[in-house]
Amino acid sequence: MSVANKKGSALFSGFRALGLYSNHLPHVVRYHKKHREFYVVTAVGKCFHTYNVKKLGIVAVSNALPEDISSLAADRMLVFVAHGKLVSAFARNKEVVHTYKGHNAEVHLLLPFGDHMISVDKDNILIIWDVQSEEEYLQITFDKTAFDVSAIMHPSTYLNKILLGSSQGGLQLWNVKSNKLLYTFSGWSSGVSVLTQAPAVDVVGVGLSSGQIIVHNIKYDETLMKFQQDWGPITAISFRTDGHPVMAAGSPVGHIGLWDLEDKKLIAQMRNAHNTSIAGLTFVQGEPLLITNAADNAIRVWIFDAPGGGGRLLRCRIGHSAPPTRIRHHGQNGKQILSAGQDGTLQSFSIIHERFNKSLGHGSINKKKSKKKGLQYDTMKLPAITTFASETARQSDWDGIVACHRGFLSVTTWNYQKTSMGVHKLEPERFERNRALNVHATAVDITSCGNFAVVALSSGHLDVYNMQSGYHRGQYGKDKAHEGPVRGLAVDGLNQLTVSVGADKLIKIWKFKSKELVHTVALKSSPAAVFLHRDSGMLAIALDDFAINILDMETRRIVRIFSGHNGQINDMAFSPDGRWLITSSMDCTIRTWDLPSGCLIDCFLLDAAAVSITMSPTGDFLASAHVDDLGIYLWSNNTLCRPVSLRPLPSDYEPAVVMLPGTCPVQEMEYEVEEVTSDEMIEYESPEQLADQLVTLSLLPDSRWKNLLKLDIIKKRNKPKEPPKVPKSAPFFLPTVPGLLPQFGAADSSSTEGQSKIVNFGVLAQKSDFYHQLEDALVSNDYTGAVSLLKGMGPSSIETELRGLAPDVGGSLDVMQSFLKMIISILDSKRDFDLAQAYLALFLKLHLRLISEEPVLMDLAREVSTRIEETWTNMQMLFNKSLCLLAYMKSALL
Repeated sequence: MSVANKKGSALFSGFRALGLYSNHLPHVVRYHKKHREFYVVTAVGKCFHTYNVKKLGIVAVSNALPEDISSLAADRMLVFVAHGKLVSAFARNKEVVHTYKGHNAEVHLLLPFGDHMISVDKDNILIIWDVQSEEEYLQITFDKTAFDVSAIMHPSTYLNKILLGSSQGGLQLWNVKSNKLLYTFSGWSSGVSVLTQAPAVDVVGVGLSSGQIIVHNIKYDETLMKFQQDWGPITAISFRTDGHPVMAAGSPVGHIGLWDLEDKKLIAQMRNAHNTSIAGLTFVQGEPLLITNAADNAIRVWIFDAPGGGGRLLRCRIGHSAPPTRIRHHGQNGKQILSAGQDGTLQSFSIIHERFNKSLGHGSINKKKSKKKGLQYDTMKLPAITTFASETARQSDWDGIVACHRGFLSVTTWNYQKTSMGVHKLEPERFERNRALNVHATAVDITSCGNFAVVALSSGHLDVYNMQSGYHRGQYGKDKAHEGPVRGLAVDGLNQLTVSVGADKLIKIWKFKSKELVHTVALKSSPAAVFLHRDSGMLAIALDDFAINILDMETRRIVRIFSGHNGQINDMAFSPDGRWLITSSMDCTIRTWDLPSGCLIDCFLLDAAAVSITMSPTGDFLASAHVDDLGIYLWSNNTLCRPVSLRPLPSDYEPAVVMLPGTCPVQEMEYEVEEVTSDEMIEYESPEQLADQLVTLSLLPDSRWKNLLKLDIIKKRNKPKEPPKVPKSAPFFLPTVPGLLPQFGAADSSSTEGQSKIVNFGVLAQKSDFYHQLEDALVSNDYTGAVSLLKGMGPSSIETELRGLAPDVGGSLDVMQSFLKMIISILDSKRDFDLAQAYLALFLKLHLRLISEEPVLMDLAREVSTRIEETWTNMQMLFNKSLCLLAYMKSALL
């Protein structure tokens, strides 16, 4: 395989991921002394994100690791990350500065410990590392059957000591400097899941898998108090440090219990703080703030400022808790991406900043009843959204988004401005009496004016609704639009035509207003989906045989057929100018097709298939959502940043795997064969003349030839007002010859004192190079040298040369004939047409009287005039043809 095939995509390069905030690992809170600010670090797959607690704005994204992060810890300077059998230390929240190798199993516990770092792997081996030298300081092996290490902490003020918890329930206190087991705690016959230092010295909070929370004094081995939570094992514990004796404990069901340590009772419950198990709980030091994160892809900051002891949500960052299924850009500025996920929510992600993100919530049959019951016990909630359409034209007046739900007949409306579900449910009256029918909405589109929505059903019906009132405004076809499920539909940009495709292998084009069938096109295979580019009128139809047909709505014909995908086509997107069609498929490739040439110009392979793609209306980003992935990934368009050579890819092209943005890049292998990569422009040098029949102008600036006829006016205007002053001392630099191209003059060896002041007229009578070229051309008939000499001269030099051709100044009639023949040769070659006109005009201005008196010059002048007229007549005819064609196209399209 060539190097070009290993370079991945030429058009798109990974930019960043959206909507990823947290996974199942507990977060880490750090304090920056210089900034005087708290930061929270969360793991996201192969990298970690750093947010400031004040605004939950993202501060840094780390470089990606080869494997998923399995544990996270941090001290004042570094962030420690376990991935597989390795542990890496990151500086500045971004780059790896240390790597610790020595474990033979996956590392799952980390603890920074002064100048050392402690790690525990799944084989129950504990290693203490020197942070700077990356060397092992101590290694301790535990018997898995007797003491399986499940939690680790450093008790405050206990020098060189660590406390270990086990899944058997026991605790051990070790001195790591002397490698001695100091004390063994018998435990509580239940596995230890969490160990946390309490604000009081010697006191530790112990969370058990039985749901018990033990506040234990490790100095005297005494249990101070016990609490029991009924929501399953304790997943996280944290203590308030702002003067209130409160402890928070997390549970696997997403609830948080708040316990008063003085009264030894439960004071509040924060139910459904997260949808999944609480991964991390941290009270900010000295502040009434609680930071939580969980595997539902959410970070939340709670503030305790209300009576009753409970916390209210202060700020949050929420993404999809289940993979997104459909993404589309909202509006024409390309800054918002609407995303529908398998978790049933509709969300809007901003590519500018997280603070502009919106969550439109979960669909519900009855919003009022759902609010009363709560989300977890809501039996009225709708299934996940399968497809949707949005329009910004009237979104401030009424709902601007319509969505279809999986297996559901009604189509819901959503309001982007109010960030909530809308007021209408679009459902035809024909199914009110018979709800047993297995009919559901399959496709939907909203008109560009925002007034109407067109809904397609699996029964073959196609209905129109008013977005303001939600009323049914008609259907396409007498009974049904298609004999079978409607697979896709689209409305053009002017609300003139509606196009639909069905399982009956037919494309039907309808008049939008009168609902009249205009045209029908038969397909070779059953269609799966359609996508219309409203500006160009190109309709892309994905077929079940993995081919793509392009229908021109103007001519109503299939104009392109693309084949090459080896799996179901998931989604399609057009570039803003309509030149490219980008398709994603279950074969894990994203392909870019060039519509004018009909060729595949870009293809790259991904580890996970893209289920949905959308191109920004401004053309700067391609966004993609993938199988079993919570994020939305942005790919930047390389053609906006640098020139990219868009060459057709060969039929046997094997795409290279491209890593998703924010993941570890593949290490490139060295290849012996060096070829031109696809992302480099092919160097092309344009010839002076593309074809012999074309009239070509020169590339000289206008100042070289446009002012030739006005030199006398320019000289009068630039006439010096006083004579030049002689410098007192000679300049030290080398003398140069005046002209457009700087040249050094010959050094004058003789002194100026001995020179004669008598003018030598023999020197003035010397013939120039141009004169010699014209003389030689009379014999050789080759005028290229003379023309090139004139091109290098300025206007004044050209006038001097042409004046010197006259016989009364030392020239001859033969040389003047040669000049006219030179003009004829330029016109015959059809090159430098502008120069020929300018030189001839100046020549006639200077020598018109002499030419009229000499018959030989007159004959040549007539011949030149004939050639000019012939050339201009030919050009004028071509101009008229082009103008006529343009005028026809303007009037025909209107």
